[in-house]
Amino acid sequence: MSEQALIERPSSGRLAGVQRILRRILREPLGAFGLTLVVLVVLAALFADVLTHYQPTKLSPIERFAPASFQHLLGTDQLGRDLFSRVLHGGRIALAIAIGATGLSLVLGILLGLIAGYGPRWLDNVMLLLFDAVKSFPTVMLALTLVTLTGPSLLAVLVVVVLVNVPGYARIIRTQTLVLKSAEHVMAARSMGAGTARILAVHIMPNVIGPILILASMDIPVVIAIEAGLSFLGLGVRPPLPSWGSILNDGFVNIRDSYWIVVAGGLPIVLTTLGFTFLGETLRDVFDPRLKARA
Repeated sequence: MSEQALIERPSSGRLAGVQRILRRILREPLGAFGLTLVVLVVLAALFADVLTHYQPTKLSPIERFAPASFQHLLGTDQLGRDLFSRVLHGGRIALAIAIGATGLSLVLGILLGLIAGYGPRWLDNVMLLLFDAVKSFPTVMLALTLVTLTGPSLLAVLVVVVLVNVPGYARIIRTQTLVLKSAEHVMAARSMGAGTARILAVHIMPNVIGPILILASMDIPVVIAIEAGLSFLGLGVRPPLPSWGSILNDGFVNIRDSYWIVVAGGLPIVLTTLGFTFLGETLRDVFDPRLKARA
């Protein structure tokens, strides 16, 4: 067999696996609907500069509170800024924070969960106490504390989301690690002289990472809602940067003058949450049909 065939075979196998998963998602009405919404939201955020020629921070007082029209598809706000442009660019910020914060939370949660589950008993107890202590703080109180120390910023939102999500991921990984560390293949690897790092990376982590990835995909809309909520309260993205939460806040403040600002701020949050939730539920059913049977 030629070297080229050996290279192409794994690639073809992975591509076939992705296509098979995609077909199974599209067979489910909610999965297809969720995937469509997610793709539309992501493409709208990526190509925001192409889809609109208005700058999201450009002021035009003469056009303030303009209703939806062919010129301004979602109307304008109290400062004459184009809402369609602000929604698209706000999607960039929402997705960047959601994906970045979820990815960082996932890495830290896996690392801490493996250490807690595989380490000595006293370390496990200390880390469990730490997880529970951090998890017990209400999100808003935690945000207020960080904002008081650092001021409203994207970094504050990122830190809040990471602190909220890491304990949950770490506890799940810890529980599965406790089960797997006494499994036969792990005991065999240890008896053959494999080090702790190799056992965790090769024999345990590949077996515990699947469910946590599905959980992380379902947490993305939660992170988007947290970012929007903090920005709505003035604790997140600072003006003039566009954020779905700040747009929603502008709408509530000026709801008597223009109802369309509330719609422009709330609709993308609802659609994005529905898209990622439906897609995450379908992925869970695809990768673990036993959960679907129990439901």
